[in-house]
Amino acid sequence: MLNLDRTLPNAQSTALLLAETTPSSAETAHQGDRFVKRHIGLRGADVETMLRVLGYSSLDQLIDDAVPRGIRLNSRLNLPAAQTEYEALQSLKAIATQNQIARSFLGMGYSDCITPPVIQRNILENPGWYTAYTPYQAEIAQGRLEALLNYQTMIIELTGLEIANASLLDEGTAAAEAMTMSYGLCKNKSQTFFVSNACHPQTIDVVVTRAEPLGLEIVVGDHHTFDFTETPVFGVLLQYPASDGAVYDYRTFIENAHDIGALVTMAADPLSLTLLTPPGELGADIAVGSTQRFGVPLGFGGPHAAYFATKEAYKRQMPGRIVGVSKDAQGKPALRLALQTREQHIRRDKATSNICTAQVLLAVIASMYGVYHGASGLKAIAQNIHDLAVLFAQGLKHLNYTVENLPVFDTICVGVGAQGAQALVKEAAHQGINLRLLEPGYVCIAFDETHTLQDVLDLWHLFAHRESLPFTVEELKAEQPQPFTLPPHLTRTSPYLTDGVFNTHRSETELLRYLHQLESKDLSLTTSMIPLGSCTMKLNATAEMFPVTWPELGKIHPFAPPEQTQGYQTLFKQLEAWLGEITGFAGISLQPNAGSQGEYAGLQVIRAYHHHRGEGERNICLIPESAHGTNPASAVMCGMKVVAVKCDENGNIDLADLKQKAEKHQEALAALMITYPSTHGVFEETIQEVCALIHHYGGQVYMDGANMNAQVGLCRPGDMGADVCHLNLHKTFCIPHGGGGPGMGPIGVAAHLVPFLPNHCVVDLGHSQGIGAISAAPWGSASILVISWMYIAMMGAQGLTEATKAAILSANYMAKRLEGAYPILYQGQSGLVAHECIIDLRPLKKRAGVEVDDVAKRLMDYGFHAPTMSWPVIGTMMVEPTESESLAELDRFCDAMLAIYEEAIAIEEGKVDGADNVLKNAPHTAESLICGEWNHPYTREAAAYPAPWLKSFKYWPPVGRIDNAFGDRNLVCSCVGMEAYQ
Repeated sequence: MLNLDRTLPNAQSTALLLAETTPSSAETAHQGDRFVKRHIGLRGADVETMLRVLGYSSLDQLIDDAVPRGIRLNSRLNLPAAQTEYEALQSLKAIATQNQIARSFLGMGYSDCITPPVIQRNILENPGWYTAYTPYQAEIAQGRLEALLNYQTMIIELTGLEIANASLLDEGTAAAEAMTMSYGLCKNKSQTFFVSNACHPQTIDVVVTRAEPLGLEIVVGDHHTFDFTETPVFGVLLQYPASDGAVYDYRTFIENAHDIGALVTMAADPLSLTLLTPPGELGADIAVGSTQRFGVPLGFGGPHAAYFATKEAYKRQMPGRIVGVSKDAQGKPALRLALQTREQHIRRDKATSNICTAQVLLAVIASMYGVYHGASGLKAIAQNIHDLAVLFAQGLKHLNYTVENLPVFDTICVGVGAQGAQALVKEAAHQGINLRLLEPGYVCIAFDETHTLQDVLDLWHLFAHRESLPFTVEELKAEQPQPFTLPPHLTRTSPYLTDGVFNTHRSETELLRYLHQLESKDLSLTTSMIPLGSCTMKLNATAEMFPVTWPELGKIHPFAPPEQTQGYQTLFKQLEAWLGEITGFAGISLQPNAGSQGEYAGLQVIRAYHHHRGEGERNICLIPESAHGTNPASAVMCGMKVVAVKCDENGNIDLADLKQKAEKHQEALAALMITYPSTHGVFEETIQEVCALIHHYGGQVYMDGANMNAQVGLCRPGDMGADVCHLNLHKTFCIPHGGGGPGMGPIGVAAHLVPFLPNHCVVDLGHSQGIGAISAAPWGSASILVISWMYIAMMGAQGLTEATKAAILSANYMAKRLEGAYPILYQGQSGLVAHECIIDLRPLKKRAGVEVDDVAKRLMDYGFHAPTMSWPVIGTMMVEPTESESLAELDRFCDAMLAIYEEAIAIEEGKVDGADNVLKNAPHTAESLICGEWNHPYTREAAAYPAPWLKSFKYWPPVGRIDNAFGDRNLVCSCVGMEAYQ
């Protein structure tokens, strides 16, 4: 194992590290070129105008009233001086060049690949794709939903199973989800899950981590010798091809598992399935894996899109999101997220998964890789890789190396002896070639799309220890038989990717137009503000995004030797130090690759701490009723029992109820999960008292960092008394939402919890009592951490604080402008909100029969995405403007909401028809306005151009209001459904 201790042991070392990373050039940066001016949308005159509306003479006076003085920072954050965009990019380039790009043959589920330039430029580097939000408002997300439908279709057909979801976080997480799903479905009462020792080690690590708090036993063994009669299991996990490259026929093993009622999961490389008999045809119940090699850069481990496919019968137990086909109000085919009642937002502690998101941007890239290449192109890529591997293995035989005569796809395992293996791997690294050392005495060589015959020749010379070879390529190709090729019973014969979308975009021109057409169907931050409460859709600056596709960062394997990854290690050290300073915590783990995974990791750390102290009986997690749905779901996954805590009429935690329940469960109290500012968008005055109370009864305080955008530079979770906090880097720290993923959810912990931070079986992260792996890669989605690094480096301490103040000012300004039409549901003692506010639409329902959905859909006609709907209170909207929007944009949104209010009042007063009106019929498509007869009692202009600014630029919703119920009653989750509804 590689030993890379990431711990920040104390405040002194943190301060020292911060001082060491301060760039001297930034000290003289021209004040007129400060990046903060680009990031924050408000200007001096705007701030003065907004303060006058609020009745304040200064911004500091407003902040003093909004943020409790008892938690305020007494000094500026100790961060490096802000750099300009140019300086920050130069600094990061200097760090990135410390990485060494080697030819990787490491495999283990990660392969270098070629991202087609048309996909790189028009998706990965395109803000029209990466700044869109999760497709909850499906009418204005049809582009990425179609791309995801393509993804699901591709996975269904490659795996030979009946239904697939829209992606998961990584292969390890997907395997763990398959385990818990199998446990819920299996009827044989077993608590044991068998994992083949041929699985990737990081996958085994994640599965073991997930199983332990649930009381599930993991048996890792040889599938050849495992006896189901001796050890009954509820499920099994197999790798296909195996981690060492062998391709096994699992049919008999699967039949034996089914005989005792167990479910079978196969972790399969999707590219190999263009040549291999698919899992569904072998009898598997579930297939999982990573689509990384479908055009997604290595990125030192992420982000990548995992897939999850299963049988139709298990659709309601499947984790994650599913895109399904339905129809809109005009009967046209339309897409939306299907079966949403499965989500943990609704099921809370009854949820079977805490997965809150997907890896949409990466799944879109993978799907378009399939669209561009088609079945024939994918097969040609796979065949070329396979041919190189087989040829290489033949040559090894002629060099007198031990290679077992098993069929392979892309990976060869060769015996070289214990000492020989170490020396060979070292010599290869010296030549810029990374090989995998497989104990004892074996080396694995995995081929990928980027490799050529020259790579095979170079490897032969490396193994031969000489310049000349005792054979030629032509001689090897002529040999018969070739033992490593795929036998007929494991060779794919069934068709795949037959739908038109995979057969009509072969030229770059055709694909470019298709990508642009899909992009134009979506509303992103390139169109207008997306004022989603708790989701913080702020600027994702171009300078922050540039480095993501630098080869020095993108072409690094997550298990590359540490001497080749010094740039990443430097970046991690600095980012951990900066986040530690911002949050007030002693240690940071960058491993969790989503907010839900951060929650899970934080609670697992708390659990490990209690067990270490001999208090393993502590399993009660107190959670306010207003909490995000992933909170209770995460607690249950960690083996905890959820006890709900009431909120008072002002939306704050009911202190009396908290005290009563903390005292009642004091012997078993493990943790309190709390969001700050509160889920209701208010700085609770009693936060320190709450933390002290939980500590008094032996519990730990977990703070959900969803609302960190209101804290940075003003207050710190660690100072308030929180023991753990996860940070949504895709919210506060500018990683874009990517249409529903990627995200990053690192955790910060107090000093006493540092030893329990996540470890990793392949890379030792140095935490002495660390919990197991949370994600498949040691640092999660490492390549997008550069975005947050750039943001902090360019903003500096003052800029970050200014951003927080601007966010609070903007939220209060919007609340003030809207309060006459929409009551503001919760406010602090001073009558102010934090960085978001909840507006109450329930009176409109009583007065005019206008639902929150009607307002959301009508906002599309005005060119806006709706705020967060009906959470945390049914019938409301939670509005968060962020600091990146201008006063003009804030006013434009407020004007739209006030105009919609007037449209609702017209219904109440009987001036317009209660059933046939602009609100009930929204959104209005161009087709519905132009084609056919117009039979509505309002004008086309009122429908299409309800505000004057729309006549200069209009975003047109591509479909009308979608019938969700129809789609769930007629569930279709592949491209075939689109054709059926045409």
